[in-house]
Amino acid sequence: MSSMRNAVQRRNHKERAQPLEREKWGLLEKKKDYKLRAADHKEKKKRLKLLKQKALERNPDEFSFGMMSSKVDSAGRKIADRGNKPLSMEVVKLLKTQDAGYIRTMLQMVRKERQKLEEKILLEGKQVVPLGREHEGKRAGHTVFVEGKEEQRKFKPDDWFGKGGEWPDREKRQRKARDDAEEEEEEEEKPKKLTKKQLEAKLREEKEKRALQKRRERTQERMEIHLEAVKKRERELMAAEQELEMQRAKMNGSVGGVNKDGVKFKIRQRKK
Repeated sequence: MSSMRNAVQRRNHKERAQPLEREKWGLLEKKKDYKLRAADHKEKKKRLKLLKQKALERNPDEFSFGMMSSKVDSAGRKIADRGNKPLSMEVVKLLKTQDAGYIRTMLQMVRKERQKLEEKILLEGKQVVPLGREHEGKRAGHTVFVEGKEEQRKFKPDDWFGKGGEWPDREKRQRKARDDAEEEEEEEEKPKKLTKKQLEAKLREEKEKRALQKRRERTQERMEIHLEAVKKRERELMAAEQELEMQRAKMNGSVGGVNKDGVKFKIRQRKK
């Protein structure tokens, strides 16, 4: 009977395919895939259970002879030898000297760049706050250039610099200057009647002037932002140079400080 049953062709049972609406979730998990995943999960649970049991049975007072030679820092971390050979004091001093020379060179370059930017901003007629006086209430020197003696006589410091010791807004000052210039032009050109071409040329010229003024203001803003970045870089280099000089002085034994254990010390001086 078994031979007859095997002689008849049977239907091939195929596993169902992944539905179209679930194709975004990847391949459909088959039984063989599930068996592998379940076995891996059980193995991990067994390992975690074993590790947890070891942690519970651990003796906090256990001892090994390696503890006699090992050391820990103030935070309880073990101090181990990494295999790095310590440098001699002469080599470290030489490296510190090279670092100081590099920082001085970079500081000179940054100072020159800052001076050039300040000169450009001063030529534009703007105020420049010197380095280190950003938080002071004093004004820096300011020079105003005029066309001639007639404008020098008409110049009013209160209108330009403001009253009460406060600097006026640059945009307001520029707007006032433009309004005054437009009023003067209107007064001069009132009796004249312009043709259509002349009016179009005038409007075009005014538009070009406004565009030029906007470009100039944007350039000034970019220069101010660049100047602030250069000042920040200079302050950081000055702080680094000061810290490096302090380290070199401590290595030479010419100043006091704080040792690695947090204890303050000072250099012994000869009694007078």
